[in-house]
Amino acid sequence: MFDPHDPLGIDDLLTDEDRAIRGTVRAWAADRVLPHVADWYERGEIPGIRELARELGSLGALGMQLTGYGCAGASAVQYGLACLEVEAADSGIRSLVSVQGSLAMYAIHRFGSEEQKRQWLPGMAAGEIIGCFGLTEPDHGSDPAGMRTYARRDAGGDWVLTGRKMWITNGSVAGVAIVWARTDEGIRGFVVPTDRPGFSAPEIRHKWSLRASVTSELVLDEVRLPADAVLPEVTGLRGPLSCLSHARYGIVWGAMGAARTCFETALAYARSREQFGRPIAGFQLTQAKLADMAVELHKGILLAHHLGRRMDAGRLRPEQVSFGKLNNVREAIEICRTARTILGANGISLEYPVMRHATNLESVLTYEGTVEMHQLVLGKALTGVDAFR
Repeated sequence: MFDPHDPLGIDDLLTDEDRAIRGTVRAWAADRVLPHVADWYERGEIPGIRELARELGSLGALGMQLTGYGCAGASAVQYGLACLEVEAADSGIRSLVSVQGSLAMYAIHRFGSEEQKRQWLPGMAAGEIIGCFGLTEPDHGSDPAGMRTYARRDAGGDWVLTGRKMWITNGSVAGVAIVWARTDEGIRGFVVPTDRPGFSAPEIRHKWSLRASVTSELVLDEVRLPADAVLPEVTGLRGPLSCLSHARYGIVWGAMGAARTCFETALAYARSREQFGRPIAGFQLTQAKLADMAVELHKGILLAHHLGRRMDAGRLRPEQVSFGKLNNVREAIEICRTARTILGANGISLEYPVMRHATNLESVLTYEGTVEMHQLVLGKALTGVDAFR
C-alpha cells in the first residue's frame, strides 16, 4: 500500500536500532517540546533550557555521534535521524543539540588533549554542562580568516584573550565556550570556562527567528587562561571549518524535519478544510502543490541518508556536505512557504507550526554557511577555479 508519509519506502533503509532511536527522540519531542514551543516562540525565550539539556543528555542525544567519554557512539545516520526529529519540533532545539555535540563537543573530542576530553566531555554528554562555539564576529561571518579576536601569550605561559563573537547559540547559558582566536602562531581554539573574569555573554533579543533558542554575544575582555587551555591538535582554519562541516551534516537532516512537519500539516489541513462544497485536497492546484512538496521532501531525506552512509564509511567530503546543506535548507523553506499558502490565513497563526518553521529556517539558511558560500564551494569543486578571491 502506498504510504503518503514515506512514498519512496525510505524506511526500508533503516535498521531496527535506527527506528528505535528515531522513535525515542520523536516521543521525547512530542512530550517535552511540542506542547510548549509555540508559547516559547511567542515569548522569545526558552524556560528550563538546562533541564531540557539534561533530558537530551539522558537520551544520549548530545554528542551522540562521538565515542567514549560518556558519548553514545551512534552512527551518523542515527545522529541525523535524531536531528530530523528534534527539528520537526523546532529548529531552535535542534540548534541546541547541534552546537553542543557537533561544534563544542566535537572540537574537544577531535582536537583536545586527553585531559580536556576527560574534564569536559562526560558532563557535556550528560547535559550537565552546556557548551557554545565562538567563531562568528560582528564584522566577520563568511570570512572567519579576518577575525579580530586575539590571544597573546603572557609571562609564565598564560594566554590572554580579547575580542567579541556574535550570534552564538547557547552563549549565555553555557558553562564552557570553544573560542577561536588569532595568535602569533596562527588561528587557535581555546577551551574557555565561562566563569573566567572578563568573560560575559549578553543575550541577543528582538529576534524574529529562532526565538525558542538562546542567542548571545561573547565578550572577552582580557580573559586569562592557563597554557593548557589551547586545543593542542590543530592550528589554522582547518579546525573550526571541520567542526562546521560536522554541524552542517546535522542541518542536512534537521531541515527535512521542519519541512516534514509543514508538509504533513498542509496535507491534513487540505483533507479537512472545505471550500466550494468539498475539501481543498480535491482541487488540482492543491494536489500539484502537495505533490511537489512531497517530491522535494523525500528527495531531501534520501540525500541525507546517502550522505550519512558516506560519513559512516569515512568517505564524506566537505563539498558533499555543502551540496546537502544548500539543497535541503533551500527546499525546506520552499516547502514551508507552499504549506503556508495551502493553509491560507491560518498559515500565519501560531496555532499551526508552519510560519514558525518558515521563519526559523531563514536563520538556518544563513548560519553554518550562507547559500552563496555553499554555491562557491560547489563551484570551486566543479570548475577547479577558486572564486572566493
